[in-house]
Amino acid sequence: MNTPDVPYPADFALRLLRDMLRIRRLEERAAELYGESKIRGFLHLYIGEEAVAAGALHALAIDDAVVATYREHGHALLKGVPMTAIMAEMFGKQGGCSRGRGGSMHLFDARTRFYGGNAIVAGGLPLTVGLALAERMQGGNRVSACFFGEGAMAEGAFAESLNLAALWQLPVLFCCENNLYAMGTALARSQSQIDLCAKAGAFKVTTRAVDGMDVVAVHEATREAVAAIRAGGGPYFLEFQTYRFRPHSMFDPELYRDKAEVEKWKERGPIHTFSARLKAQGLLDEAGFLVIADEVNEEVEAAVAYAEADSLEPTADLARDVYTPEVAP
Repeated sequence: MNTPDVPYPADFALRLLRDMLRIRRLEERAAELYGESKIRGFLHLYIGEEAVAAGALHALAIDDAVVATYREHGHALLKGVPMTAIMAEMFGKQGGCSRGRGGSMHLFDARTRFYGGNAIVAGGLPLTVGLALAERMQGGNRVSACFFGEGAMAEGAFAESLNLAALWQLPVLFCCENNLYAMGTALARSQSQIDLCAKAGAFKVTTRAVDGMDVVAVHEATREAVAAIRAGGGPYFLEFQTYRFRPHSMFDPELYRDKAEVEKWKERGPIHTFSARLKAQGLLDEAGFLVIADEVNEEVEAAVAYAEADSLEPTADLARDVYTPEVAP
């Protein structure tokens, strides 16, 4: 089967490739540092799903709001959170985007309008609806996008959020990253309705299923959805059919899926398939790819060096933002 050409100028196409590589290399390095106990707590890797973040985030405006899950390193990075701040946060250092208090699962940066990093499954959906409601009440036209896994669609917060967004016709983009296994249970074993677009469509929102392993398909679908929302079409639901190559978290023994299945999905890996398309079109050669990879590796190592050199928050500041200071009468 012939693969369609990438319909973008070389500079934008290479930017998509670079950003997928940035996510991949950042996370591969994080996994190594976790093994060295330099990153502690929980760590959920996005490896294999990079096309979703890259394609979708590049279809949003710089001042649109984004809310994500605990598998959010790539979303934060492409929303504009510096890699240094992300790495320092994973190290628990005060130069992190959450001053080292949140760690991997709670990246947050109000400056870039990246509102988490939410550890509770489906916890980000109501927040996104609230952001969109605020935008509507203030007369703005910015989109609020939330990313969540298919496991979140079994939570009551999913139904409540879609219902309110549809009822009030709010500018919300619901992005479901369907990687088939939630934490460790196959979709068909946990939900009676596995047609996720049908499930979302019950709330009278526009829906679309997308190949989440193809960055072009992701970008085009997201761009169309965002345009429809800005035109007053109300909320929109996108199901990105994707796959994580790593276990759910670094603690996951991964006994729920066959290794051969994982390897089969890796053949559709978003980075090497997109690179192959660019090479076939003459937009990239191997030397050019290696240059990009080297530059990305330098960025990652600079972020690691920054985190290594950073300091922990002083113990005297640990109650800061926890208690309200006393006010003299």
